[in-house]
Amino acid sequence: MMKRQTLAIQDIYVPVQRRQTIDSKKVEALAESMMEKGQEVPILVRPDGQRFVLVEGLHRLEACKALGETTIPAYLVQARKH
Repeated sequence: MMKRQTLAIQDIYVPVQRRQTIDSKKVEALAESMMEKGQEVPILVRPDGQRFVLVEGLHRLEACKALGETTIPAYLVQARKH
């Protein structure tokens, strides 16, 4: 069972490889949708010390930033054991 939380956007780290996959058109479309309906699907993050690492939801995160949001709904997931 995942726990839904509201996190500060500034506490979420986006790995470099993931950051390179941003599609600005997708971010724009999501931001418009969020203005109408709000964010419907929380992002996925995993705890990493004092911060959180983005697992899923890069475009939703960027859309929230574009809208000037300071917090975002997220689910905490456990890191996979290797």
